Amino acid sequence: MSDTHPLTIEQLEHALSSVAQLIEGTEPAQFSAPTPCTEWTVRDLVEHLVGMNLVFAALMTGQSPPQRGTDVLGDDPFAAYLDSSARMLAAFEQPGALERSFQSPLGSATGQERLQIRMYDLLAHSWDLAKATGQQLEPLEGMAEQALQFIELQLADQSRTGRFAPAQAIADDAPAIERLVAFLGRRVEEIPNP
Repeated sequence: MSDTHPLTIEQLEHALSSVAQLIEGTEPAQFSAPTPCTEWTVRDLVEHLVGMNLVFAALMTGQSPPQRGTDVLGDDPFAAYLDSSARMLAAFEQPGALERSFQSPLGSATGQERLQIRMYDLLAHSWDLAKATGQQLEPLEGMAEQALQFIELQLADQSRTGRFAPAQAIADDAPAIERLVAFLGRRVEEIPNP
């Protein structure tokens, strides 16, 4: 991975805040609505976002992540998201965390690489959430461009099977967030508005 443009904690905070606004703006009835992640409802998507924040917080602090199947949302998905975001930020903000290497069942990665992994997932799902709930997504172009470059390198020699649908065609001059989600298998043009 090229570290020519490493991500910063401030960029992570910005992306987390953008997603928080989308979750806060989601109407209760919309939590059962479908999303561009075809097997997930809005609630499933928010549960994934919260769960992954907790997983990354655990990975960065050497703790055990939540068990699969644990209800990480409870009765207040927005509060659960804010709490998980704060925990993950604190883990990434530990002195030297971005430079250090961490072991996990998936192998070794630096804190910076983990930050890149968390960012592309967060940005792609922010687009999913905005589409599913009919909200305007804040432009996150610089971060989306970095995330796209990172995941293109990551998937250059890895199988997409079981992780991502095939990349979808999209115009070269489309916004970076749309090129990111198309690369990850979303059909950008064919998502109907709710």
